[in-house]
Amino acid sequence: MADAEDKTNTCGTVCLKYLLFIFNLLFWLAGGIVMAVGIWTLVDKSDYISLLSSGTYSAAAYILIGAGAVVVFTGILGCCATIREQRSLLIVFFVLLLLIFLLEITAGILAYVYYQELNAELRADLKERMVQNYQQPGQQHITRAIDKLQQDLKCCGSNSSADWREGAWIQTNAGRRLVPDSCCKTPTVGCGVRDHPSNIYKVEGGCISKLEEFVLQHLIILGSVGLGIAFIQIVGMIFTCCLYQRLKDEVY
Repeated sequence: MADAEDKTNTCGTVCLKYLLFIFNLLFWLAGGIVMAVGIWTLVDKSDYISLLSSGTYSAAAYILIGAGAVVVFTGILGCCATIREQRSLLIVFFVLLLLIFLLEITAGILAYVYYQELNAELRADLKERMVQNYQQPGQQHITRAIDKLQQDLKCCGSNSSADWREGAWIQTNAGRRLVPDSCCKTPTVGCGVRDHPSNIYKVEGGCISKLEEFVLQHLIILGSVGLGIAFIQIVGMIFTCCLYQRLKDEVY
């Protein structure tokens, strides 16, 4: 009877080991995906980030990159802990899983909070940044970001093309132009002298609505990836606790 029980325990332990090993391989791959998503979020349209006054968007992406790096390391550690059946390593593995889980929940909360404040932030700051800093000394990165924003998102001005009639640019660098050349559907030098809809982008809501939509799409991706990995981690923590208990029972 005792032998049968021992065999059952051993069989259960082996099954848990295999399940945890498969989980760690998937977890390791997931870590690479999390890092890739975080890096893509910062690199893709990275110039736009300089137009956002808050650092929350970047912080959420950096947290995901950090979590992804820890996930990759944790996946390797988990494989070692599973193969060697070392309870001390399993404890470290569980703590790291919990840490990553908390990091990803933090990133998710930041993304949600930032989305709630996004529209107000853009309306308060984007127009000021665009009309006051465009083509001004020492603001080359802002100028490049605005040109890229208007061309990529096919918009002109923060709320409308009329925004360019105010601020430092129209007074110092515009010349005869009414809008920057990057507002034009076919950009050429000096094309901004005509602000007719046939020549420039006139979008309802201006660049604010377009940028808000862009950031929202990225925040949804960040949040979805974070939630997906968090669910996987909960499963991993359950497997880890079960294997730890099995190994503890076998010792006694």
